[in-house]
Amino acid sequence: MKKEFAVLQQALEAAAKVVRAKFGKVGYELKGKANLVTAADVAAQKAVLSVIRKNFPQHDYLAEENGLKNTGSDFTWVVDPIDGTTNFAHTFPQCSTSIALFYKNEPVLGGVKNAVTGETFLAQKGKGAMLNGKKIHVSGVSDLSGSLLITGFPYDRFERMHALLKRFEGFLNASHDVRRLGSAALDLCWLAAGRADGYWEDALNPWDVSAGILILQEAGGKVTGFDGKKFKRIQDYGKTLLASNGKIHAQMLKIIRRTEPESR
Repeated sequence: MKKEFAVLQQALEAAAKVVRAKFGKVGYELKGKANLVTAADVAAQKAVLSVIRKNFPQHDYLAEENGLKNTGSDFTWVVDPIDGTTNFAHTFPQCSTSIALFYKNEPVLGGVKNAVTGETFLAQKGKGAMLNGKKIHVSGVSDLSGSLLITGFPYDRFERMHALLKRFEGFLNASHDVRRLGSAALDLCWLAAGRADGYWEDALNPWDVSAGILILQEAGGKVTGFDGKKFKRIQDYGKTLLASNGKIHAQMLKIIRRTEPESR
């Protein structure tokens, strides 16, 4: 994985150059009522895929902005050029480029870079997780009542507001507090660095969370769906997502099940 790891870092930096150059200087278009895209998303994705194609023309890829190559390769790069585009468009500096490399249906490399703050999270399966070159590990909090949680709301929140707020209320009552930061990739990385203890969200996509999941797992954390099971296929990553330091996972799962909407 030595070459692949180097290419991952090159691709992250290629996107970061675009993000830094365009931060605070671009407008946006709506893809949905709460889902937007900027010219920076498209340019950053182009930069990432250029690096990948140059070095691994035989590999497949899945990228957020209509980027798909599916030839049946065992290797697939999963790319979100800017995770937290709403933040980016409003110059809120919690946004990132997220890139994961899957071997078959399992992530083996992951990188998340916040070009605004300069923080770069990296992980290789079986080798641990790093923040700017230093090893990181999840928190030691073992009781949900003393935990700091993170969540997010999906783009279809207007149609599911009651159920989403019911679950939010359940976690808010059970924990120390809850934050909403706006970048799923960074949310997972912040758990990996011990800055928070648990995270839940649903209706996400593989490019939002794949890199962050590997980084969190390599930092000692635990990730499942709302059903408590691990993901088996790339397309399953993010449909429902429960992530933690591992110590409060079972406690969080109880809240998930207690606040499960009747229609689900």
